[in-house]
Amino acid sequence: MKTWQTILSDGIQTLCNTDSDIERIFVPRMEEILSLLDRYIREIELYNLAYGLTGVKDSEELVIKHILDSLAPLGIIHRLLASVNNNEKTQNTSGLKIADAGSGAGLPGIPLAITLHDCHFTLIERMSRRAGFLWNTKALLGLSNIIVEEDELKKTAAGQFSLVTFRAFKPLEPKLLKTFINICSSTGIIAAYKGRREKIKQEILQLTNNKGKKTENFLYNCEIFPYKVPFLNEERNLLVIMT
Repeated sequence: MKTWQTILSDGIQTLCNTDSDIERIFVPRMEEILSLLDRYIREIELYNLAYGLTGVKDSEELVIKHILDSLAPLGIIHRLLASVNNNEKTQNTSGLKIADAGSGAGLPGIPLAITLHDCHFTLIERMSRRAGFLWNTKALLGLSNIIVEEDELKKTAAGQFSLVTFRAFKPLEPKLLKTFINICSSTGIIAAYKGRREKIKQEILQLTNNKGKKTENFLYNCEIFPYKVPFLNEERNLLVIMT
């Protein structure tokens, strides 16, 4: 029977084998990244019951449904960031600012910050206990590219992020989407971790129509990117909205 550590390393190797950009990110720092993820997982397990961080039943589920799921679209996210930075050829993402909205246990923000160590991450979380967990985890892992913002998302300063990402969040609706767009830079991107494509299409339809009429004065440039999570037999997609 595989340990969760083996599942994590095997899953990451699978991601590297299927996406050359993920491979380029991981290979030079593989030992360091695995060590940081190991410590992060142990912290979630330590505080999960007290803080209600995730609803997983065991370590294997935590690794597959949360850590590997956060990392599976890493190549897509990296390419999107490179395009924002106008460096598609060099794949340079250095210095870009990323927000993890409703960060909770730091998912996907902390796994992304561990791997994209040249980007600056803001983990936005309104609940004090969870924000405290994020501060402690940042200090424990020595993640200098992370800051934690304990506040409502709508109070975040406008126009500062190249990418806003979130998962396990409530369905998008016009008011929430406006808040995301508000904190994005003029060329920013929203990347939503989602499940089934058909359900995403329904969300998009509700965003753009209200009894056949447009609800907003701006158009959304939406694209759905499928991604595969190792060891997970569930449909997963990344909904990307260009602002």
